[in-house]
Amino acid sequence: MLNPLSRHWWAFLARGLCAIAFGVLTWVWPGITLRAVMVAFGAFAFANGVLSISKAVDSWAEKDDRWVFVLEGVLGIGIAVITLFAPRVTAVGLLFYIAAWTLAMGILEIVIAIRLRKEIEGEFWLFLAGLVSVILAVLLMLFPGRGILGFVWVLATWAIVFGILLIILALRLLAQVRRAQARPAKATRAKARPRKAPRPV
Repeated sequence: MLNPLSRHWWAFLARGLCAIAFGVLTWVWPGITLRAVMVAFGAFAFANGVLSISKAVDSWAEKDDRWVFVLEGVLGIGIAVITLFAPRVTAVGLLFYIAAWTLAMGILEIVIAIRLRKEIEGEFWLFLAGLVSVILAVLLMLFPGRGILGFVWVLATWAIVFGILLIILALRLLAQVRRAQARPAKATRAKARPRKAPRPV
């Protein structure tokens, strides 16, 4: 039976595209103000949270791990609200908020990958995406004073790498869905195929 997570390959694809769009936007305009970067990041975090919750809401009764997606979605929306509607938060304070979010999201992605490793294809890419997020969080917490420009570039690089990994996962899940859909069609054709009459002795 096809895991419900595989049917949501499009959500992983959308998350990956959003992450890459944010990363490229930040790299292309290195002189962009920190506030503009934070607005773009908030929009990305909000979209990421909504897409995570959508995976849990759809086919709710089929998911044993739906709480992980709900938690990931709530965290994403929460950091988006803080980023967009707390202009008085200092850059360093916001950095630690983002570090905490990426750490939590990375751990949850790793948990999902481990729990569903026998049910979906490409779980390694989900695990790797979570690991990249954990590494970013650790770097942000260990070196908070490296400069705002350096922080922006690290955040943009993480977003691009994270997005690419999610897109690879989405393509693997899509391939799994197509193979599962092709099996019933092959079985139907095999049943409908007329049997050859036995040769006369």
